[in-house]
Order: sequence, then structure tokens, then C-alpha cells
Amino acid sequence: MYTMKEACKLVNMSYETLKFYCKSGLIPNLHRDERNRRLFDDRNIAWINSLNCLRACGMGIEEMRRYMELCMEGESTIPERQRILAEKRRILVQRMEEIRRSIDYVDAKQTFYDDVLSGRARYFSNLIDTGTPSSEIPERLAATFHTGPWTERTAEED
Repeated sequence: MYTMKEACKLVNMSYETLKFYCKSGLIPNLHRDERNRRLFDDRNIAWINSLNCLRACGMGIEEMRRYMELCMEGESTIPERQRILAEKRRILVQRMEEIRRSIDYVDAKQTFYDDVLSGRARYFSNLIDTGTPSSEIPERLAATFHTGPWTERTAEED
């Protein structure tokens, strides 16, 4: 059995967050000592690690509670849990693509700045008129500067 403090270290969670999760009913089968202090067993620790992952997937408290309830109902709820996780996965993949496009944008900007500072490229800006004709904008930057990494999303994706 683990105390709150020990459990926090094991699952890399703040004391306040773990206490909130407990009070929110997200940690079933919680044990108490003779002074009514929370105690956690290995199953609790494994579940809290799952909660960390579900939270990182973008689940809110109510979604995590619903997922927990489904888990507690047993094997018959696996199809519903699969549906929930498949949707979270779809959103994560979308976020990963957005992050990749943002990294590409930052990399292109850094290269551009390096090229300007070294004299390999003329400076231009979307915000101010620098006198640089659009024909001199490097091809690798033209689309990025005009559309940005976030504009490839459709209204359906929002």
C-alpha cells in the first residue's frame, strides 16, 4: 500500500490533482487506513497511470468518469470503450499533424532568418512592405508565408 505522497511520486502527479481525482470519484476501490487517510494499491497506481494517459489524450473529468464506469461494467463494454479510444486517437493524430506543420513552419522561418542574416536571401514580410518582389520569395517559404501551417484544416475538422 502507498500513501498519497508515495502514490504522487509513483504516478508523477501533484498531490492536489490526485486528491481532486479521488474526490471526483475517478479512483474506485480506494483503501483507507485507521485514520481514514487514502491508501493506494498497485491496481490503483496502474489505474491512475491510465488516467494520466486519458487526460493527455484530451479527456475531461466527465469523460474519464464515463470511461471508468464502462471499465467497471466489464467485458461487455469493450466495444464502447474502443469507440471512445478510436475517437481520441483520431484527434491525437490530427493534433500530431498540426504540430508537424507548425514545426515545419518554425524550421522554414529559422532557415529564412539564417539566410537573411548571412546575405543569402533578401528580407520580406507579410506585415510590412520591404520592397522585395514576390518572385524573390524562396519557393519553400511562399506557401508557408501565404497560408500558414494551420490553414490546411477544413471546417469539418473543427
